[in-house]
Amino acid sequence: MRNHQLPGRSVVMSTEAMAATSQPLATEVALQVMRDGGNALDAAIAASAVLSVVETYSSGIGGDCFLLYHENASGKLHALNGSGRSPAAATVEAIRARGFDSIPEYNILAATVPGAIDAWYRANRKYGNLDFAALLRPAIHYAENGYVVSPVIAHNWQKSELLLAQTPEASAAYLVDGKAPAAGSVHRQPDLAHSLRRVASEGRDGFYQGQIAEEIVRYSDSQQGLMTLDDLANHKSEWVEPISSHYRGYEVFEIPPNGQGITTLMALNILAQTDISQLPHLGADHVHLLSEAFTLAMAERDRFVADSGFNPLPLAEMLSPEFARNQFQRIDMNQALSQPVKSAMPNHRDTVYISVVDKDRNACSFINSVFHSWGCGLVAGSTGINLNNRGTGFVLEEGHFNQLEGGKRPMNTIIPAMVYRDGKPVLCFGVMGGQYQAMGQTYVLSNWVDYGMDIQQALDAARFLLYDGVLDVETGVPVATREGLALKGHQIADENGPHGGGQAIVIDWEQGVLQGGSDPRKDGCAMGY
Repeated sequence: MRNHQLPGRSVVMSTEAMAATSQPLATEVALQVMRDGGNALDAAIAASAVLSVVETYSSGIGGDCFLLYHENASGKLHALNGSGRSPAAATVEAIRARGFDSIPEYNILAATVPGAIDAWYRANRKYGNLDFAALLRPAIHYAENGYVVSPVIAHNWQKSELLLAQTPEASAAYLVDGKAPAAGSVHRQPDLAHSLRRVASEGRDGFYQGQIAEEIVRYSDSQQGLMTLDDLANHKSEWVEPISSHYRGYEVFEIPPNGQGITTLMALNILAQTDISQLPHLGADHVHLLSEAFTLAMAERDRFVADSGFNPLPLAEMLSPEFARNQFQRIDMNQALSQPVKSAMPNHRDTVYISVVDKDRNACSFINSVFHSWGCGLVAGSTGINLNNRGTGFVLEEGHFNQLEGGKRPMNTIIPAMVYRDGKPVLCFGVMGGQYQAMGQTYVLSNWVDYGMDIQQALDAARFLLYDGVLDVETGVPVATREGLALKGHQIADENGPHGGGQAIVIDWEQGVLQGGSDPRKDGCAMGY
């Protein structure tokens, strides 16, 4: 139990339904959808639509979506890859011809076809209870009539003022007299409301064909982009088979590549080789072991995770027990790995996460993102839609699995997760934060399983991330731990901001109780009834 004399929050508990999001308005909408007869999937879509308005820098209909949906009546876990593809004309040669050696982060060339609307629509049509248009009404209301800007969102918004001021469309949509809206002020997005209304009335075709698509392409052309009407019209989400690995009696499910969920599974497989619970939590050995396991998994991600429709990927080898044992043996508990870490396989940043469980115990693990804050920083003309910069997930290295090619999905960081035990879901969770997501999932799950924390404590715990040779630690990591890590050869840096966010719901089947947690690093909350 947490110390009630210190700041913190208790686990939220209920019996019928629960939702956890990064913004209270979205959580409330999810609950109302379920009260109105919607299931967990409907509620997640409605909440994501609201977040596309009230937390636009992290998400939006110009971004991507992945979801896992446990359908309790059938006992099946369904996985939908709603990530977008590169324009057909996007090639390494086309990027280099424009004078770039890599895909520029804040440029129309970084935008892939937005996948979110198609994913929402197809998932709702296949497994939802409510009409798709009804799920967009709360988002339309907030875009049209205004919403109150909450503190964390206002803080992150302010950091992007210079980016948003670079184009008249982004400035008009997101700045007020050249400044980000302050916390406690009311903000409206009338152009986005108009686009959402069109999608509500026309479905996915209202986005990928017709007026919205034409305006996206017109704007892309004005910025020397590559996207065409055919790129938008031909986009389609894909139902895929989840991948999984076992960890201490639990089965952890992820969406397969091009998502990076396999990175979490590889890291957990490495941790499973030892009893991490014997190490003091947030001690130097604990942080070192987790960081080294994640680093080794990331090396494989960076080499292999890509669109499997273009090249077969060695997924079985990456998840094999033998590979996990070999990876664990590379870890020296007294010395940090040399950087950069090379792959051991033989040759062959901003997001919203939503967790929802309904009265029938359907569960939805749902994630939506434009990648970096505000995506590529561009609003598509009069649509009010901020476009993603997910194309920066590609590399321009010839022959690489993740090489940029036309009509291809890049390596994608957003990863919803679902944890089962004895054939039933017991944890519906995800962690936000770009490159941190796989590390965050590994850490939060280990906190819950290995250290017996409740799910709120597991989310609250101080975080760290070893990336590009630097171990960034939050302020809650003890000084003694930092000193011990430095003695192991780690380069320590204080993280300027928090590592990601996260939401989670535990399903207690025996008691019939739901337990929800919401990351204090965001404005959101878990609520139930």
